[in-house]
Amino acid sequence: MADRRLWSYKEIAAHIRVQPDTVRSYRKHGLLPPPDHVERGKPYWYADTVRAWVASRPGNRGRRED
Repeated sequence: MADRRLWSYKEIAAHIRVQPDTVRSYRKHGLLPPPDHVERGKPYWYADTVRAWVASRPGNRGRRED
């Protein structure tokens, strides 16, 4: 079953154990996938999108799977 919860920078940061500003920097440098949804100028990603991105990241060291 697909996980369609929308995650902000804060949830992504918690998932990969970094600060939200780090995730913002990833996006600024093109390291995050495009957002799945934008609401009032704020980007959001589906949890499954984030998990797939984490799994494909170079240097992935088995980050936790919620």
